[in-house]
Amino acid sequence: MPLSVAIVGSGPAGLYTAEALIKQSREPVEVDVLERLPTPYGLVRYGVAPDHTSIKSIAEYLRRVLELPNVRFLGGVELGRHVSTADLLACYDAVVYTTGAMVDRHMGIPGEDLPGSIAATDFVNWYCGHPDMPASAFTLDSPEVAVIGVGNVAVDVVRILAKTAEELRDTDVPDEVLSRLAISQVKAIHMIGRRGPEHAKFTLKELRELGELANADVCVRPDEAATGDVSGLSRQIRGNVDVLRSWAARVPEGRPRRLDVRFWMRPVEILGTSRVEGLKLERTILSDGRVVGTGQFATIPVGMVLRSVGYQSVPLPDVPFSEATKTVPHEAGRVRQREYVAGWLKRGPTGVIGTNKSDAAETVRTLLADFDGLSRLREEPSQHPVDTLLAARNVTPVTYDDWLAIETAEASLARSLERGARVKLTGLPAMYTAMGRDLP
Repeated sequence: MPLSVAIVGSGPAGLYTAEALIKQSREPVEVDVLERLPTPYGLVRYGVAPDHTSIKSIAEYLRRVLELPNVRFLGGVELGRHVSTADLLACYDAVVYTTGAMVDRHMGIPGEDLPGSIAATDFVNWYCGHPDMPASAFTLDSPEVAVIGVGNVAVDVVRILAKTAEELRDTDVPDEVLSRLAISQVKAIHMIGRRGPEHAKFTLKELRELGELANADVCVRPDEAATGDVSGLSRQIRGNVDVLRSWAARVPEGRPRRLDVRFWMRPVEILGTSRVEGLKLERTILSDGRVVGTGQFATIPVGMVLRSVGYQSVPLPDVPFSEATKTVPHEAGRVRQREYVAGWLKRGPTGVIGTNKSDAAETVRTLLADFDGLSRLREEPSQHPVDTLLAARNVTPVTYDDWLAIETAEASLARSLERGARVKLTGLPAMYTAMGRDLP
């Protein structure tokens, strides 16, 4: 009998793991990809900015993985709700956890829990149409917004805030979200980094895109763009610094919106009573490699703060978890006997989407080595044990064909609205209606 493996999570890490399992020649393998949502692809669908169509094309590669022989998509099945870890171990020879890291880290400053102080991931989920985040979640009624962080996610958030709705019309942004972006009152966006330009985490490509914004002047303060000798630093960092220095020499042209890229400033308090009314910042310097405050403060009158200071995984039910690293402890991907991990849950939120491919390969090598010569749970072909278990619990998984029905509905919606190739459906009811099924 083929080795039967359950993969929990259908993002890049999960699907690269499925691909590595199916395409190796050492063992015949059957893979079930379990996903709590009715839609696959994880961050590729719900984390990549809608105007980054070249990155989103990775979904076409992942689609081919789901169409491989011996791979099944089981959507709408949640670990801890519909099945337990013990259930999966009873139904499969091995289980691989690949649920990613999509919870924001906290800054730990006063006022962080005020209404209007928001995790950047929530905002990203909103404009990407994640079913956990309704289209009504955000009203962009504040003239000034602060985005804390200088990584690629922060740059994506800033870019969406700065663009017009018309510029996003041909993307897959949900129509209800596009309508709210069209009436945005945002005039000034502040992107804030605790360290200097040479420490920023954004890529040169992402940074240059900001400089091409048609609807916003991009401003950098000369004293914050200036830095020491960067000749010994990487080409990427030197490129970032050169771009930022060139922006510091720009004269604003009076465009409808303004983006201020700030460095050497750290948030120390979010101000307000019933909601965010301002952000207090402190000038910083480096001392022995650490960021320290100088006692020089400034306040900006923002009505919304979007926090993008890092991401972390959350524990899975009955799966070991390190609170120190916010990852699942492992040895080359092995967690415990017959349990494995891959992706950000394994190594933390590092690398790009493609990094998950080599990461998954390591885990698969470990898994296959562990099963050399071992017996399988099922010795004869039969109905998948998990199917029997789910049926007994009145759980009908979303199939790959169901997912294709959602895709067809999104393409049809785009045609009816005369908007690009697809417009995302928002909310589970709309998705289940597209599948011709009742909401569970």
